[in-house]
Amino acid sequence: MVSDNTKARSPLLPDRMRQDGFFVCDIFDAAPKGDIGSMEHPVFSISTKPDRNVRRYENGETFVEVVPSVKGLATIYDRDILIFCISQVIGALNEGRAISQTLRFKAYDLLTATNRGTDGRGYEQLRAAFERLSGTRITTNVTTDDVEILDGFGLIDRYRIVRQTREGRMQEIEVHLSDWVMGAINAREVLTLSRNYFRLRKPLERRLYEIARKHCGYKQRWAIGLGKLKDKCGSYSTDKEFKRLVSKIITEDIAHSHIPDYTLRLEGNQAVFYARGTVPAPVEELFEGPLDADAYTEARALAPGWDVRTLEQEWRRWCGKEEIEPKHPTRHYLKFCESWAARRGAP
Repeated sequence: MVSDNTKARSPLLPDRMRQDGFFVCDIFDAAPKGDIGSMEHPVFSISTKPDRNVRRYENGETFVEVVPSVKGLATIYDRDILIFCISQVIGALNEGRAISQTLRFKAYDLLTATNRGTDGRGYEQLRAAFERLSGTRITTNVTTDDVEILDGFGLIDRYRIVRQTREGRMQEIEVHLSDWVMGAINAREVLTLSRNYFRLRKPLERRLYEIARKHCGYKQRWAIGLGKLKDKCGSYSTDKEFKRLVSKIITEDIAHSHIPDYTLRLEGNQAVFYARGTVPAPVEELFEGPLDADAYTEARALAPGWDVRTLEQEWRRWCGKEEIEPKHPTRHYLKFCESWAARRGAP
């Protein structure tokens, strides 16, 4: 017989967390967004087994070092959590709403938004993903919001299960995003992803899509050497095995056209990405970064005879179209003016 006390008692633990100072994720149609920094560099593991290797990636003067916890490196599937969080915050910013570095959301909403299972296994995998995300430490000179953080930092600073059923399933979660991720959000250093990204089965497919989205963008074609592509993917395969894996994905894509927005081909020792024309181009989206007070004076010297205000609009339009977020807008604008004048001469 069930007592009255049992009927009255909720199966949920009491909410012991503060009820303010966080952003509630409730934008159910938020477009998936990925931060450019981790799309550009191999931050996430594409291994299907726990990856406990320390990873260091260098490209020119840029470096990224990723150190795992005992649980292993955060995987490209764990990245879904960051995509969900970034998407929610960007969606709120676009609506003019107040945001916070601490987010609260229902586990079910995250699971459904990222095309994950909502059975017991889905919740177990989600908990493991949070552990890897909070345990993975990064050191890099890649900047977000024009800030370089050389101390070791995590992808998320911490997470808390706010409500949990007696069966152990998460109901509500709080996540405190790292300064690095929040910097990317504040600087709008993010790109929109296809929702079909979450339907890609293979880790390598997801990574190839991220790289194409970052580098091919709206361009019709973008090529990269296979060796460099392997490094950008963070693959531990031999060159021969990596080429075989990419070839298999290409064969499946020819048959099913399942890679979103882009298709991939091997041409000699290069991987060539071709845009399918499905990425929605921004409508006159302009880069809005500020210029220094003396920028126009310097621009007139670099592009004599040209209307520097007109060149500014051309530059802002070009940055918006190509999804370029200059870290130093004035320097970038002046270089644009110089190149413009060199190509076209005097007006």
